Amino acid sequence: MQNVSSHKHFILNGFEELGELRPVLFVPFFLMFIVAVLANSLLVYVVFSQKSLHQPMSILIASMACVELCLPVFFVPNMLLSFLFDWKGISLIGCLVQMHFIHFFGAFQTTFLVWMALDRYFAICSPLYYHELMALQRFLKFIIPLAVRNMLFITLFVSLAGKLSFCRNVMSHCFCEHMALVELACGSTAINSLAGLMAIFFIPVFDFFLITASYIVIFSSVLRSSSSGVKALHTCITHIIVLTFSLTLALIAFLSYRIRNGLPAAVRVFFSTMYLLFPSCFNPIIYGIRTSEIRQHVLKTLTAWTHFVQVVPYH
Repeated sequence: MQNVSSHKHFILNGFEELGELRPVLFVPFFLMFIVAVLANSLLVYVVFSQKSLHQPMSILIASMACVELCLPVFFVPNMLLSFLFDWKGISLIGCLVQMHFIHFFGAFQTTFLVWMALDRYFAICSPLYYHELMALQRFLKFIIPLAVRNMLFITLFVSLAGKLSFCRNVMSHCFCEHMALVELACGSTAINSLAGLMAIFFIPVFDFFLITASYIVIFSSVLRSSSSGVKALHTCITHIIVLTFSLTLALIAFLSYRIRNGLPAAVRVFFSTMYLLFPSCFNPIIYGIRTSEIRQHVLKTLTAWTHFVQVVPYH
């Protein structure tokens, strides 16, 4: 029997069904990328430049914005070049590196929501000890285990994917997504599917249960203490909105790869792309609008920049 060499170079062929209309996708994805970069950059700048915002929740929001600023940088520029110039090639090493960073930063989208839920839990259920509990030295015991967990599971399934032999090299995606690459392998990929499912269960699903438990306790405390109810609901509702959108997109993206009957490949690619890109556009806007302290400083910063731009031409 003749040995078949494994492919080391791949073609990212997402949205090929659109044919000549494929370059049109450059416009909406470019606009979303610009919104994600500008909105998250503004949010990070405002929080870290204003000492009054150097509070645990604001710092968590700014840190999440850093993640959502980095995440689209690892795959959107390549997508845009592919749409405009039909540049679709990527090496196996490049694919694995891109996969690692996309899934690693993507995992922190729900992990930051866990840390924010803990912040609200301490603020509402233990207000007298809030600053003590949220001190960095004490909060590290919640940060380090979840960060290490994310690194281990992402590194595990990316490493396993890198050991596969690939009989095909045309990937029906716009970036190197784990299951999209595994589908191209020769032979059994059961261990890869298991590693992917374990990562899903122990990262977003586990995070969801932690967040749900935190908010059950929070709302139980609010119902027992009506005096702080309105403020508590306002501070929590933003995180619930973000969580709802994130989990809905994650569920659709996950099911789109497991339920294939009658579902076009372009639809799967669209939802798995939106799962990563849409929160990067949506979250900083939601936090900027609904968090009054951040909103006020964002408006002041934009006003100052506008005034500066108007004044500079006259000097």
